[in-house]
Amino acid sequence: MTDEELQSLVEQISLSDFERPFAHRAIFNRRLRSTGGRYLLATHNIEINLKMLTDFDDETLRGVIQHELIHYHMHTQGLPHQHRDRAFKEELARTGALRFAPAKPETAKWHYQCANGHDIYRNRRMNVNRYVCGKCRARLKLMNQNG
Repeated sequence: MTDEELQSLVEQISLSDFERPFAHRAIFNRRLRSTGGRYLLATHNIEINLKMLTDFDDETLRGVIQHELIHYHMHTQGLPHQHRDRAFKEELARTGALRFAPAKPETAKWHYQCANGHDIYRNRRMNVNRYVCGKCRARLKLMNQNG
């Protein structure tokens, strides 16, 4: 999906779910990491995390777009538009938009196992001579590296 296709999708969702036009820009932002999208107060533009398209289904993308459109429409109308506001939460419930963007679980890079068979998965390597199992205090052994 290109930025132009995203723009038309956002405009269509805005008209169908909010009965108001979206008159600004919607683009993918590859630099977003921990959020599904964001609404920019200064420019009224919407940026969507590209991973919402590549890693999740179409319903997740639609839910993130709806969430950002709630910010957009409430802000442009002068209504409370922050996550903590009651009107924002009611609009989330009315439209069925996502409250939070889903997080894709990352696979652990290092797999350790203690002498008693407990598995430990870590993203960072650790010194097996210095650390022991947190469950039984047994010595650890590096099983494999996934990366």
